[in-house]
Amino acid sequence: MLDVLTGFSIIFTVIGVGYVLARRGIIGQGEARLQFNRVAFWATTPSLIFSSVATSDTSTFLSPVNAVVFGSTLITMGIFWVISMIFFRQDVPTRMAGAASSSYFNSVNMGLPIALYVIGDATYVVPAVLLQMAVLSPFIIAGLNAGGSGKHHVRDSIIAGLTAPMVLAAIAGFAVSAAGWTVPEPVMAPIRILGGASIPLILMSFGASLNGRSVLKSGPDRLPTLTATALKLTAMPAVAWGIATLAGLEGNQLYAAVILAALPTAQNVYNYAANYRVGETVARDTVFLTTFLSLPAMLFIAAVL
Repeated sequence: MLDVLTGFSIIFTVIGVGYVLARRGIIGQGEARLQFNRVAFWATTPSLIFSSVATSDTSTFLSPVNAVVFGSTLITMGIFWVISMIFFRQDVPTRMAGAASSSYFNSVNMGLPIALYVIGDATYVVPAVLLQMAVLSPFIIAGLNAGGSGKHHVRDSIIAGLTAPMVLAAIAGFAVSAAGWTVPEPVMAPIRILGGASIPLILMSFGASLNGRSVLKSGPDRLPTLTATALKLTAMPAVAWGIATLAGLEGNQLYAAVILAALPTAQNVYNYAANYRVGETVARDTVFLTTFLSLPAMLFIAAVL
């Protein structure tokens, strides 16, 4: 459990550094801050994803836990999408930002320590990373990029989703792992170095974005943010429990599926939103709230299961 607390400590500390640097004017607002997100989007996060997936065991990708978590992700996204269409009347990019915020969980810097020290098995996390990056990310990015109209824009949005750097990195990493190849160390070492910069860049930009802005500020984004937060912390774990129970999962597999579903919203959702300049407030505030509230949610799940 100490390592889980360490994971939370890392997140809050690096966010705090970004906030302080922004307060002192070292990290500028607007385009200056977004350079962090763009570097993460185009270089460091793809490096992190490739180095993680390429060295993983592909036999774990078809585990029932992975299927349950993926199913609960899709259902939760769908619930937010329907609520948004009926009550919020958002455009497609903003709605996609909220749907992703309600379901796309932090499988890297929070998922790994929690899998190791709460579930007791890290093999559940890397398949989740691959599914999120290779399957969900193309849809999310296509939705965030769907601000225009016409067949050409729809086509461009789909292409943008399928050719996003993280998606290509996940597919390439899976190909390397499935083929049993070993990437030479002179090639893999710099990729790992780049990947190590991904999380700090995203978290510092996130912290800088909080400067001069309040979470849950009154306005059209407050209710969608609260909805996404509630879905992420309560509905998604409940859906995962329901699917896992119907599928006959018991013991550690049931526990793993529900705990992974309760992980906080991934900083990548904010990174995507910031890169495409849509739904930033909903993504930022949901990441902030779920990161703080996910620990008590997981402690409750641990007590129940």
